[in-house]
Amino acid sequence: MDITRWFKNSRFCTGRAGLRFWYGEPLGRRLLEIEQRKLDAILPNLFGYHLLQVGCMVDEDLLGASRISHRIVVDVIDGKPVAAISMQGQPERLPVASDSVDVVVLPHTLEYEADPHQALREVDRILIPEGHVVILGFNPWSFWGLRRLFRRRRCNTYPWCGRFRSLPRIKDWLSLLGFDIVMTSGYFFRPPIQHDAVMRRLRFIETAGARWFSALSGAYMLVAKKRTSTLTPIKPRWRPRRSLIGAEMPEPTTRNGSCLDGDEG
Repeated sequence: MDITRWFKNSRFCTGRAGLRFWYGEPLGRRLLEIEQRKLDAILPNLFGYHLLQVGCMVDEDLLGASRISHRIVVDVIDGKPVAAISMQGQPERLPVASDSVDVVVLPHTLEYEADPHQALREVDRILIPEGHVVILGFNPWSFWGLRRLFRRRRCNTYPWCGRFRSLPRIKDWLSLLGFDIVMTSGYFFRPPIQHDAVMRRLRFIETAGARWFSALSGAYMLVAKKRTSTLTPIKPRWRPRRSLIGAEMPEPTTRNGSCLDGDEG
């Protein structure tokens, strides 16, 4: 790995560590409650033998509602061991065999990944055909994205230092990799304010936002399914139908044969 790539990877590892700290603040805790409910609603419907979470943003078990018993969390946080992480690895180089995982969960992983395209290619590599990926992301076209614009010069503040990816862009990336979008859901329409009393007064925005302007949600969930690669059937080259009469056999004649006249004589 060259020094430039190492610097980028270490920077984004630090970003994930900072996000873990932010999730402990009031706004982060409120977001986590909503995201946990979202995951609890979708994970029981995704079946298989192996479930992999790429990126560990919180110490809580985000995968507890899944019916899949074998669950793994893979990440590296500043090179330090974290109890919630069961396997060390980077999102762009997962230490997992190809075509071996049934469900992959990316909880705000792409925003803090140096090469999100490669991270999604790794997801495509390790998923079995018909396997699912669940992505949680911050929406740049929202109050959250607007606040990020005001804070973009302060690159050490979380979660605003991440690169927010819009839902249409993530859909395009997945489509190029051969995924079908199963469902999308926006959540957290209120402005990102730390004050609990103000957040409670703005609770009505959640209902109005989900009904009238879902595209402006602060965050979103996307579920996609990997298509089964099928071989293109090749039509056989049919040979022309052979004549039932062989070339070596004499063809019948319409003339009255002379042998009949001879028999009569």
